[in-house]
Amino acid sequence: MSGHRGPRVEGDRRAARAAEPRAPALWQTGRVPLLLVRHAHAGSRKEWSGDDRLRPLSTRGRHQADLLGGLLEPYAPQRILSSPYLRCVATLEPLADRLSLRVEPLEELAEGNGPLALGLVRALADEKVVLCTHGDVIPEVLVALADEDRVDLGPSPRQAKGSTWVLEASDGRFARAVYLPAPA
Repeated sequence: MSGHRGPRVEGDRRAARAAEPRAPALWQTGRVPLLLVRHAHAGSRKEWSGDDRLRPLSTRGRHQADLLGGLLEPYAPQRILSSPYLRCVATLEPLADRLSLRVEPLEELAEGNGPLALGLVRALADEKVVLCTHGDVIPEVLVALADEDRVDLGPSPRQAKGSTWVLEASDGRFARAVYLPAPA
């Protein structure tokens, strides 16, 4: 019986991997992708009585984080940076586990730090890195990239919880932005 069990388990793993959402094919442009992630779904801010920095992901958010790990793994980031808020760190932990990296918390990515986050994004433009931040920070970064670098964000840029913007840079300037919707 144990001989039969091995292949079936392997087949189960293959089926589980096939069911994971997949990233679009990586472009052959020579540009380096920087991944800008909005944290996954968290519990309600109104219903949370503790320090907002410690508000955790919801059950849905933990599921999104697991799927996001599989979606972003093919981009092979070299570093994983996050707002120090628990919900951001927890969003990237499955990816960090898959890549044997650690999540590095940075205050520059915290809520209310849009200008600092933009400076960080610019400083990391030519590195393979993933950054996780908040819904108030992402639009500030995207608007600046659209205005200053003329990055096309499409007709109606989005930033759903658990979503990712793949930002491609070359020689310190951003040239392309692709939106990846949040995994279900």
